[in-house]
Amino acid sequence: MEIKITTKQILNVLLVISYIIFFGLCITAGGIVFNFIFTLFLDPIAAKNFWKLADLSNLLAFNKSYFITETVLMIIVSVLQSILFYMIVKILHNKKVDLRNPFNTEMTRFISNASYLTLGIGFFANWGTNYTKWLISQGVIMPDLESLRLGGADVWLFMGITLLVIAQIFKRGEEMQSENELTI
Repeated sequence: MEIKITTKQILNVLLVISYIIFFGLCITAGGIVFNFIFTLFLDPIAAKNFWKLADLSNLLAFNKSYFITETVLMIIVSVLQSILFYMIVKILHNKKVDLRNPFNTEMTRFISNASYLTLGIGFFANWGTNYTKWLISQGVIMPDLESLRLGGADVWLFMGITLLVIAQIFKRGEEMQSENELTI
């Protein structure tokens, strides 16, 4: 007995998984923003359990502007990740993936925008990583990078470069497809 899984079924599964990831990323981004505002303006003690039990109380006690910088970097990375998965959900939900005509303007734009977002995530995660290492060298006790949601900058940069190359391939494929349609 042979089980055949169609591309349409795979895209539907990917849509469901993308929705789950998107909602999780939105909750994370919203939680970090809420805790940032709550800690900064209402209760500085909340820095002890900032987000996912990341203890930023030492950073806040050391310097408030350093705390703001670190948390803004965390917010930027989380929001960019949410936007990236929003784009994925949007293109899969609107059925913009045309397998009969893959080299179209919509797909080229999507892959190009995804590459820029991914590079941005990598850039800000790297900045946050280096900033955290600098804070540690200044004697501030900091949680690990995974708790701060800043880990994996090198992977995001690698993926961004890869997507940028794929975007250029799609752009060239779109140009060739357009040329072929004109000659027929």
